[in-house]
Parts: sequence; C-alpha cells; structure tokens
Amino acid sequence: MTGSEDFFAAMVLATLAGLSVPAGAALTWGVRWLPADEDQSLRHFVTAFGGGALMSAIALVLVPEGIDRLAPGWALALFGLGGLAFMIVDRALANRGTHLAQFLAMMLDYLPEAMALGALLAADRGVAVLMAAMIALQNLPEGFNAFREMRDNGMAARRVIVLFLLMVPVGPLAAGFGMVVLSGQQAILGGVMMFSSGGILYLLFQDVAPQVPMARHWSPPFGAVAGFMLGLAGHLATM
Repeated sequence: MTGSEDFFAAMVLATLAGLSVPAGAALTWGVRWLPADEDQSLRHFVTAFGGGALMSAIALVLVPEGIDRLAPGWALALFGLGGLAFMIVDRALANRGTHLAQFLAMMLDYLPEAMALGALLAADRGVAVLMAAMIALQNLPEGFNAFREMRDNGMAARRVIVLFLLMVPVGPLAAGFGMVVLSGQQAILGGVMMFSSGGILYLLFQDVAPQVPMARHWSPPFGAVAGFMLGLAGHLATM
C-alpha cells in the first residue's frame, strides 16, 4: 500500500476498534431485564473477562513489544514508573471520592495499542489488522465495566455515553501519531508501552481483580481465563 493508503487504513481500523467502547456501554442496557443475582454474576464475569484481556495485553503485546525496543534498565524503570504514577493518580481520585479504575485501565490499554497499530501498519499489515481486532475485543468488556462503574459512582448515564463517544476519535488520533511520529522513534513507543503496562498491572490488582470474587460462584474467575484466551488467540494468530 502507499503511504496515504496506510494512513487511511490506520484511521479506519482505529475507529472501528474505538467504537467498541460505546458498544460495550450499550450492552449494559441489554441486560437490565436480568434478575439481581444473575445480573451480579454477569457483572463479575465481565469484570474478570476484561481483567483477563488486560493481562493478555500486558503479557502478549505491550511488554514483549516494549522490551524489544528498550534497553533492559529503561524497560524496568518505565514499567515501575507507570505503576507508581497510577498509584498516585488512584489515591488522588479516591481522596476526591472518584473511582474510575476500569476507565483508566481501558485508556491505558487503548492508547498505546492504537499508537502501536499505526506504527506497525506500514511494516506488517496483517499484524496491524489482528491488533485492531484485539483492541476492539478488549474494549468491549472494558466499556461495559467502565460504564457501570462510572454510573454507580454517580455520573449520569447520558454523560458517560457522551464521554465514550468522544473517546472514539482518540484511537485514530493515537494511530495517526504512531504512524507519523513513532514509526521512526521505536524507543519512545517502547517506553509508552512499558509505562502503560505498569499502570495497567497496578489497576488490575488494586481495583479490578478485587471486584471479581463471589461466594459460591465459579464462573467469574473463569472469565479471567476466557479473557486471557482471547488475547492469546490473537497473539498466536500473528505468529
């Protein structure tokens, strides 16, 4: 493909991946009819599924791609710095009475992967297309969870939907940035990936995983396995 065709493809793929965020939020309206017990079980399952998908993003995409682009010392330092930075952000939000772990984890996952999508498209279109599919499938449960978390913390549903729709163009912007700027700055792209990985891992164990357990319910933990399997399937398809 030519450079203009690569750029157009990056915009389309990133937009489609971004649309899965409001699509995940829309799914919450489809389960309102469920009984309270089943709704709670579904919510825990989807939370675990999203956690598994995030873990797969760390283990199979962000960290492997990040360490390929950085010296070991920088990779470790930026990973730790990401965890520290989001611990500080999480504490600040908690002190203000705001709890947005799922939303932060979604953005930490979405932005670096969209940048990588743009940076990789010219070099390997097949990998870039599969990465776009992985982003979309990860964003779906994350949008579902983030919407319910933000609504439960007092934000009006309509405002959350508007915010999620405004997020859709963020993906193409990140992909365009990755293609134009980061395709020639591999160390910076690797640094973004490692920093984001540390932040995601902190949020997973601080806020996402503790929401999963339910007494005498076994399907929610299996959701984490299913979520990781999703990411693994995408990773294996690129090998």
